[in-house]
Amino acid sequence: MTQTAPISVKNGNFNRKLISPMILGSILNPINSSMISVALVPIGVTFHALPAQTAWLVSALYLATATGQPVVGRLVDRYGPRPLYLVASVLVGVAGVMGWLAPDLGVLIASRVLLGLGTCAGYPSAMYLIRSEAKRTGVDSPQGVLTALAVAAQTVVVVGPTIGGLLIALGGWRSIFAANIPIAIACLWLAFRRLPRIATESRERKPIDVLGIGLFAAMLTSLMLYLMTPTLRDLWLLALMVLLGAGFVLRERRAEDPFLDLRVFGGNVPLIITYVRTLLAQTIAYAFLYGYTQWLEEGHGFSAVNAGLVQLPMSAVAIGVSTLTGKRKEFKAKLMVGAISQIVVCGLLLVLDAGSGIWLLVGVALILGLPQGLNNLANQNAVYYQAHPDRMGASAGLLRTFVYLGAMVSSAATGITFKHGATTAGLHSLAYFLIVVAAISLVVIVADRSLGKVGKKTTTPEGSTA
Repeated sequence: MTQTAPISVKNGNFNRKLISPMILGSILNPINSSMISVALVPIGVTFHALPAQTAWLVSALYLATATGQPVVGRLVDRYGPRPLYLVASVLVGVAGVMGWLAPDLGVLIASRVLLGLGTCAGYPSAMYLIRSEAKRTGVDSPQGVLTALAVAAQTVVVVGPTIGGLLIALGGWRSIFAANIPIAIACLWLAFRRLPRIATESRERKPIDVLGIGLFAAMLTSLMLYLMTPTLRDLWLLALMVLLGAGFVLRERRAEDPFLDLRVFGGNVPLIITYVRTLLAQTIAYAFLYGYTQWLEEGHGFSAVNAGLVQLPMSAVAIGVSTLTGKRKEFKAKLMVGAISQIVVCGLLLVLDAGSGIWLLVGVALILGLPQGLNNLANQNAVYYQAHPDRMGASAGLLRTFVYLGAMVSSAATGITFKHGATTAGLHSLAYFLIVVAAISLVVIVADRSLGKVGKKTTTPEGSTA
């Protein structure tokens, strides 16, 4: 079992020196996943690449992050956040340099893979530190810390298109990659100065479950590659995923120290439902982030900068909602309002066309901010209470895996509906799909009785609080 080395903090309160590296590390992944949305067109022009080719800049980060987050999270559970955070920060800096100087699209895609791996440590490390501080102090970590993490790790993703558009206006699309260099340096400095060292007991020195990790990564990669091009011709990828999944289950049930203890995760139904809710919510969120943004540029005629600015009100509402509701534990109410808001905003897409006024576009952004703030906050905090304390890093990493599974589902839906370009007809087809997803999400929330117990001091058989 890992234990946090003693830290001297007045009155045994949460060590607030940890907050800055937690927040900065958690920002890296969502910002980089969304900034690129407004850079795909200018990158395609630079390298004479088709949209199907530049789409790999998005998918490469998804693949690396979705498979890497739970792996890094498990290593954080085992060795503590400090070493993983340091290595990851170096990878982010190297990826920034590669992207800044990339001579062709292939190198640029490679930099996105490296960036995806490098941004895997921030969020699991933060969730681990919040849980370990609660254990050290003997009291729950402040809700404000969880709220700040939700804003940084998930809600702030909606600021990405705006920041990306401004960076492109100032220094071209390469500045989006170069921006990671100073951030990586700051992460390294904060990690050396503030992250605690971890004392590991001898039983934690068992061999790492490399085979389990490999099977998991291959299984997830097969699924995500299929979602990128969901055709009958590629059904073999789903068959391969099933085969790899069977091998993964067999391996994890027999392993002495499994990568993912399926008896712990499998027996925690509320946690599994939280992952499903996250997938549904993020399918809609990412469809707006990429599909709607693409329509704003191609279907409505906005520049990259203006497309980002139109969505800025969504950022303000999402962050404001998260901040105002962060200390309240009415999980079910938050999620229901979020799901209903998604149904409404997806319905509004049906009335948009190339001549829609700016007031209507801003109205869509304002309403979309509600579910973006409520869903992300509620699902993150649910994982904090539902996950086994000794598996917090891996559980947090799996949450991000389902975030990116939702992103891939939305990418597949956008690819199908925008087959002939980001037209208004395509946007309306995408809206019908998203309304169905939002309706399913609402049904799942209403049917989940466990939400009423989240956050209460009740110890479950798995050792988590529910």
